[in-house]
Amino acid sequence: MSAPARTELHLPAGAAATHGYDLEVTPAVAGWAHSSLRTLTLPAGTTHTHDTGDEEMIVVPLSGGVTVTDGVTEHVLAGRPDVFAGPTDTAYLPRGTTATIRAAEGPARVALTGARTDVVLPFRHLPAADVPVELRGAGQCSRRVRNFGAAGVVEAGSLIAVEVVTPGGNWSSYPAHKHDEESDTESALEEIYYYEIAPGPHGEPGLGFHRTSSSPAGDVDVLVEVHDRDTVLVPHGWHGPCAAAPGHDMYYLNVMAGPGERAWKITDHPDQAWVRATWADQPVDPRLVSTDD
Repeated sequence: MSAPARTELHLPAGAAATHGYDLEVTPAVAGWAHSSLRTLTLPAGTTHTHDTGDEEMIVVPLSGGVTVTDGVTEHVLAGRPDVFAGPTDTAYLPRGTTATIRAAEGPARVALTGARTDVVLPFRHLPAADVPVELRGAGQCSRRVRNFGAAGVVEAGSLIAVEVVTPGGNWSSYPAHKHDEESDTESALEEIYYYEIAPGPHGEPGLGFHRTSSSPAGDVDVLVEVHDRDTVLVPHGWHGPCAAAPGHDMYYLNVMAGPGERAWKITDHPDQAWVRATWADQPVDPRLVSTDD
């Protein structure tokens, strides 16, 4: 399958808004078969109802807290002030579920990470306290990964979802890597990057950069300046680095799914793989070490 045009792979904030959603990326929108992402804003006291259909989903509060019910069981997700404040409670929604999300205590922004699956699992609450937090890389490649929906952490049929926080001036998704072939050492996974960028000290808008380049799986050429609430689709190819501008911490929510094993197995770009060996002699960025997620 040929890749969508560059403008279709970079979705600036608001470009993929639909009725009820600030962002709605479905397999049909992305031109692929498996993964999806929706974000929405709920004023205090309002509700949103969503039928998962043939997808499983994890409800991720981006800011504020919500309650989630399937009509029988209700889970309270305490949420957080914003995506830089640490992990959050989440809720797993099985395929074939009609769920109602309510902003009970105040306004909330929520992400629905999704993937098509034939597997049916229970509706359940995933506490923030159980989210494994990983410090990955070192030096200017230091970043924090919150593995709330990673394979091996949460049981799911196909969906993989994680959050990454990159301090201003640092690089992440580096070395560039790919996961677009099924093999003993690599998974075929479509991927969504949803960005939030911290403002400057007086509210100045931030920025970062995202790169995706061609691999044997297909041609793709994306080098874009990303801003708060932009989204980038990665159907295949080497992706990374993602660079956070100095003074502006970068957050991204990664959503992945594919046709094979539910596993994140990657191949580093051969020109950049050597970078990993340098981390052993570098300290982790102290801004991450001193921040308790």
